[in-house]
Order: sequence, then structure tokens, then C-alpha cells
Amino acid sequence: MEAIRIGVIGGSGLYQMAGLQKTREIILKTPFGSPSDAFVIGEIEGKSVVFLARHGRGHSILPSDLNFRANIYGMKMLGVESIISASAVGSLKDEHKPLDIILPDQFFDRTRGRVSSFFGEGLVAHIGFSEPVCPSLGTKIVEASKPLSISIKRGGTYLCMEGPAFSTLAESNLYRSWNMDIIGMTNLQEAKLAREAEICYSTIALVTDYDCWHPDHDAVTVDQVIEVLNKNSENAQNLIRATIGTLPDDGPECKCRSALKSAILTDHSSIPKETLKKLQLLVGKYINSV
Repeated sequence: MEAIRIGVIGGSGLYQMAGLQKTREIILKTPFGSPSDAFVIGEIEGKSVVFLARHGRGHSILPSDLNFRANIYGMKMLGVESIISASAVGSLKDEHKPLDIILPDQFFDRTRGRVSSFFGEGLVAHIGFSEPVCPSLGTKIVEASKPLSISIKRGGTYLCMEGPAFSTLAESNLYRSWNMDIIGMTNLQEAKLAREAEICYSTIALVTDYDCWHPDHDAVTVDQVIEVLNKNSENAQNLIRATIGTLPDDGPECKCRSALKSAILTDHSSIPKETLKKLQLLVGKYINSV
């Protein structure tokens, strides 16, 4: 099958990709289990694209129960080189208002015990993660937004919480004192795994609410989140389509594409054969196959 270079992961409220034509579905099994749903493959702007509903169509998977490894590995199996992730987030600052779109450039981890690496089982690798999203892909998204008159704020820190409950007031105020910008439940693990898979990754964060800290707004509810997401989804879909149209056919040129080059520490002769076989798709260009 021909490689599909562009992947889109849709979060809460984005369970399908508008404008995706000539669609077909493929169900993949990965060494890490089953992804969230079937991968939907089609064309946008004449380019092959694969879409995955992060929580499954119908939103049946909790953030803590997501098989992040299977989702990203499945994208890698299909040949994806760039992932655009769309996610609902809460705002931790006055200036980030509901309906705003933010491209965070940093993450802060407040999850507990989630698996966020492909490595282990006798193979150790430590990726660089000081810049957790791809700056080149972020620039493409910003450039694509200009003809659309979509207001995008680039930069800021996404605090990834465990969930599924929203924050307590004490937690929300603490995160604000840390100068966090937005809060969500999913994107950190995706970003780490995409980097290990040498896939460019960027988050389109859709602000739905003010978490629970804002004195002029009630505590966040699911109904409020979905209402704002529905209003913002058209802009998000238009932005994703426009960005896809600007991405080069031969893949991006950036350091994401060689993230494992100096990351693998284990002596190659010491790596268990089963582990090497399991991770061959990721490390094969650096380590001889078994």
C-alpha cells in the first residue's frame, strides 16, 4: 500500500474529517494492541490523508484508557510523517477565550502512570523533548490560517491532566500560578510517541471553557464543552484542510525525522530479538534487523 504521509487525530467533538473524499477504512493490529478506531483513509486537496477519532466514534474511550502507542504506531505503519492533532482544552488565562485556537509549544505532565514510550523490554532510548511539537509543522498551520481569517495564538504551555474529572478549583488556581496556558487530557503522550516514531506533530487546541477558576463563569460542564466545540469545529476543519494543502509531497525537512539517531543507548548486540522485531518499524534504519 502506498504510504500516506499526513495524519489527523480528532478529539472531543471531531469524530470525522469533513471534506475527506474517496474514503475507505482500514483496521490495523499493532504490536501494542488495537488503536482507538478504524483508520479512515481518503483525499484532501489532492493529498492522501488518514484520520483517526482519538476517543473512537461515539466517544467511548476515557483519556486514561487510550492506547496511545497503538494509535501512533498505526500511523507509522501507514507511512505517516506529519500528524495534526485537534483537541478540546480549557483556558487557564483571561486572554485565551472560548472559541480561540492555540498552538501550544510546550507541555507539562500531570498524568499518573500512563505509558508514553515505545521502548523498554531490553531496548533503551532517550529522545530529546525540549521542543515537544514540530516548529516547522506549526509554521505551516499558521501560514495556512492567514487566508481564512482565523485567529491563532502560537505558543504557550499545555498542562496534561489525568482526568476524567475536570480540575478542582484549588488545582486550577495552582496551574495558573505556574503560568500554564491551557489544560487538556491527551496530547502529551501523543507528542512523546510521535517524536519516538520520528513523526512531526503539532496540536491545534480548541478553547472551550475557562476550566473552573474564572469568577465570572460557572464550573465547566460537558454540555458547555460540546456547545463551544461545535461552534469551533468549522474553523478547525477549515484550518486542517488548508494546512494539508500546504504540506510538501516529499515529507517535512526537520529534526523530528531523525529523533532516534542519537537516542538509542542499548548495545545493539544486547537487544532481545523479540524486542527488536517488535520495534523494527521504528529503529530499523539505525539497527540491523534480526
